[in-house]
Amino acid sequence: MEKIFEQALLYDFYGELLTPHQQSIYEDAVNNDMSLGEIAKERGISRQGVHDLIKRCDRILQDYESKLHLVERFDKAKRKVAEIQALTQLTDLDGESSQVDEVKSDVSGEHSQSGGKWAWVDVGQPKADGKCRNGRECRTDMEILERMEHIRRLSGELMKEL
Repeated sequence: MEKIFEQALLYDFYGELLTPHQQSIYEDAVNNDMSLGEIAKERGISRQGVHDLIKRCDRILQDYESKLHLVERFDKAKRKVAEIQALTQLTDLDGESSQVDEVKSDVSGEHSQSGGKWAWVDVGQPKADGKCRNGRECRTDMEILERMEHIRRLSGELMKEL
């Protein structure tokens, strides 16, 4: 399964660099999951010819990747985006609700009470008992700032790579 995924990914990035004949047969084998016999019968060529062409295309696509590294760079960028998304999920320490959702609802409440002007609410500051307004523990400002700095660094790396 992983080999098919890798072949499909390489084809997505470099398939246009193959000849139309190579593209057609490779698509049938990898994307359309046709057997060598089915492709051979449809094209009027031998199974061995289909096999050789697919292997040749695999080598060609791997060669492009070894020189250009587009799939590798795409994978790195995808992982960084996923990490940034994970870091933006500010959850309470008990993991049950999102402070972001709390800020949104508080801001919405302030919005409707303040004549249409947005007001920021200081959700990150716990009350004297160490709890947020909803009674659960809050993330500290330092934790949030550390996450924001990590997000900023990852975003900068991502922009350099793109």
